Amino acid sequence: MTHRSHDTVAQPLLQVDGVGLEYRTRRSLVRATHDVSFDVFPAERFVLLGPSGCGKSSLLKSIGGFLSPVDGEIRLEGQPVTRPGPDRIMVFQEFDQLPPWKTVLENTLFPLVASRQATRAEAEERARYFLDKVGLAKFTDAYPHTLSGGMKQRVAIARALTMQPKVLLMDEPFAALDALTRRKMQEELLALWEEVRFTLLFVTHSIEEALIVGSRVLLLSPHPGRVRAEINCHQFALSDQGSEAFQTTAQRIHHLLFPTDTDVPSPATSTQGKSYEHPAPRAARVSA
Repeated sequence: MTHRSHDTVAQPLLQVDGVGLEYRTRRSLVRATHDVSFDVFPAERFVLLGPSGCGKSSLLKSIGGFLSPVDGEIRLEGQPVTRPGPDRIMVFQEFDQLPPWKTVLENTLFPLVASRQATRAEAEERARYFLDKVGLAKFTDAYPHTLSGGMKQRVAIARALTMQPKVLLMDEPFAALDALTRRKMQEELLALWEEVRFTLLFVTHSIEEALIVGSRVLLLSPHPGRVRAEINCHQFALSDQGSEAFQTTAQRIHHLLFPTDTDVPSPATSTQGKSYEHPAPRAARVSA
């Protein structure tokens, strides 16, 4: 079994430059993000974190090629992203993303066969490999209605990794799970990343989940979404959740996302990379 190699290089795999996104509702045109910029490097676990209305899910859809920027550009390996493609695979939080008439194995290998990237035999080999990695080797013949929510998400993750995408996009994939299952899924995702070293772009509104899952976290403020700061948090693991350093970093993030009037400097007195009103093109990096 071979996998795409993610060698550590100086150049980013994914570049988001000055991206502004809009979408239309029945009543108005909504500005989802304004001048958002960040880079993601190969084999990184990069998290978009922010409250509702910060545009984090819209950014993920745009990176996936489903929503075109009105300003700025998104590039993957230096090439503009203009449409969806098998090099960017999305995992959603909904449990109904698996066709109910297909078995676990059929669900997992179907995208690979449908995209004609592999023969049926090659697709089945890959599918069985990743189903084993997510602990579902004994459930290949099961149907989605017999699976728990956590098991369905494991199938969705295995299906995505079977495609061997350049970037795995995950939009709050564990948000609908109970607390114990969510923690278990976070643990399994990190263990899988340690073995396969895929590039992960993960969206969440949970500060704790961001610090656990991510090696870097981009903080977004809402209405429209703007970059607030970037946090380096590669040193944290699940076992650190109760530590003083973890809690201190979580509190710092909370204050950055929800500043009081005295916390927010005026644009006239803000320094580059610290302006809350007009952030720099690249976020200020803050070590945890």
